[in-house]
Amino acid sequence: MILKEKEARFYENLKENKENKLICRLCPHNCAVFSGKTGICGVRRNSGGLLISESYGKITALSLDPIEKKPLYHFYPGSKILSLGSYGCNFHCGFCQNHHISMDYEKQTNYKIVSPEDIARASLEYSARGNIGMAYTYNEPLINFEFIYDCAELIFKQNQKNVLVSNGYINREPFETLLPFIHAMNIDVKSFNPLFYKEIGGNLNSVMSTVETAEKSCHIEVTTLVIPDKNDSVEEMRELSKWLAGISKNIPLHISRFFPSNKWLHIPPTPIATILRLVDVARESLEFVYPGNC
Repeated sequence: MILKEKEARFYENLKENKENKLICRLCPHNCAVFSGKTGICGVRRNSGGLLISESYGKITALSLDPIEKKPLYHFYPGSKILSLGSYGCNFHCGFCQNHHISMDYEKQTNYKIVSPEDIARASLEYSARGNIGMAYTYNEPLINFEFIYDCAELIFKQNQKNVLVSNGYINREPFETLLPFIHAMNIDVKSFNPLFYKEIGGNLNSVMSTVETAEKSCHIEVTTLVIPDKNDSVEEMRELSKWLAGISKNIPLHISRFFPSNKWLHIPPTPIATILRLVDVARESLEFVYPGNC
């Protein structure tokens, strides 16, 4: 299948600029994208003064997963959901477990080209195997906003569920444009320390805003991957869980164990005792806290 280039949404064309620079407004990076280049995400390219969603329709994975794998424990437990991924990301986490699709986008050739109609049709076909809809996951789905939006609209219309597994790094306008079609989210809050977010190329306040906005619109659960000597302090977990409880004490929090990956192979796995201790701390504020990868 050959798809026409898809113009991206949420950008500004600075025509007065001699370099034909575009400003992408999808996420808080607000990248200045010069002709022939992409933004930080690697998939939104300035092509002749148009911002193109270069990964539109290009999927690197399609798999039927238990809903608990997202992880979502309080959203249709026991069901399955068809999960798709593409490539690229707007963070550069040294510990990324899917770095082969999230970061090596310039070398990415291992994809299949599909249309939103193909995805919606597959979602219905898999309903015979317990599928409830579509999860957008594996890499950061929101950088592929246009394809996710088009798929989510079709899935919604056929009375199935849309799930986002996301780092939550998106600007308010595009997020609120997509939210009416989204039934559930798992949002990574990677740390409750602004310096940690600076290290991976983001900012904590933007992610906090996404969590607060999403909670008003759909079911949400939060995941924090605990990394030794990075974000494993009792004080940080207490602050994170108190903040979540201020939104709702019923937000499920998944506290996951780190294993060496990507560029952080020198850091040892998180001790199970650390995870269990932090689960106890989070339960001081939240009703539903779960250890992960233990």
